[in-house]
Amino acid sequence: MAMGEEEPVNLNEYQQLARQALPKMYYDYFTGGSEDQHALRENTEAFKRITFRPRILVDVSKIDMSTTILGYKTSAPIMIAPTAMHKLAHPQGEVLTAKAAGACNVIMGLSFMSTCTIEEVASSCNAVRFFQLYVYKRREISALMVKRAEANGFKAILLTADTPKLGRREADIKNKMIAPQLKNFEGLVSTKVEDDEGSNLEAFAARSFDPSFSWKDIAWLRSITKLPILIKGVLTREDAIKAMEVGVEGIIVSNHGARQLDYVPATIDALEEVVLAVKGRKPVIFDGGIRRGTDVFKALALGAQAVMIGRPVVYGLAAKGEYGVRRVIEMLKDELELTMALSGCPTLTHITRNHVRTELDHRHCRL
Repeated sequence: MAMGEEEPVNLNEYQQLARQALPKMYYDYFTGGSEDQHALRENTEAFKRITFRPRILVDVSKIDMSTTILGYKTSAPIMIAPTAMHKLAHPQGEVLTAKAAGACNVIMGLSFMSTCTIEEVASSCNAVRFFQLYVYKRREISALMVKRAEANGFKAILLTADTPKLGRREADIKNKMIAPQLKNFEGLVSTKVEDDEGSNLEAFAARSFDPSFSWKDIAWLRSITKLPILIKGVLTREDAIKAMEVGVEGIIVSNHGARQLDYVPATIDALEEVVLAVKGRKPVIFDGGIRRGTDVFKALALGAQAVMIGRPVVYGLAAKGEYGVRRVIEMLKDELELTMALSGCPTLTHITRNHVRTELDHRHCRL
């Protein structure tokens, strides 16, 4: 550590370090949301409206945060969300993120738009890895990526379902954001797009993503892989019920880091509606706005089995490489452990709906 440089004590301080470390174009790409960025602000702000109902005088001398996700043991109900293009944050990219996941014994989600190949990430560490999938107009490209992920020991497919088109991210348009060539697609797809008007990422997505992909096409995905499929991007009761009907193995409540449709609810505000529709039949994983261990606890209390961490992982990577990612995960784990102790919850099963109070509870005089 450089002289005079203080070690960050929370995730927000890692964001400040990342801001200093990254070129503006890349920092804006990672931090930005769509259009007015209302949902982006809400994703973090909404947590502040949820308060605790702690229990005192509980024996919390031993706290156990470990759990299983899709049958895989993990040290905490915290996963690394699949986020794109980690080499924009650090020259070694997703390989370092995966190593940090392995060191912390948490599950790693690898983005379809990663800058390291599926094979590089697989051979870099022993972390349990899930593969995030976009469906392209050229289905054979998506099918090939699924087969490569399966062959390289990835354990599940995270189907991102909220991106028939890319959300309008105005900072990227202003900055004329340029996506790097993605090695996974060498010889298959070029990310080079002649578009001087704005973000070439937007032009690439418009050319590549399949806007016709729908519920009936889940059968196609099932036919090409034995891996369990989780649907990412569910925000409503209606879609939770549909997901149950087509028979996916899990649901990820996510608004894509508020980068797709603006003015959707904060994911923490959408979580309970989905949980109540799923009724415990399948795991519900939460994604969006987690910056503190208290946020993790709130999501678990509202029915999530685990949470995903997106931007803070990238901030840790940009600021301090593999060590930074490890510290981000460790800080969240330490904060969650303390929150559990102070709430009177020695294990995850002790965390109940009655440990939190939401704004809706206040309105309905619940509890």
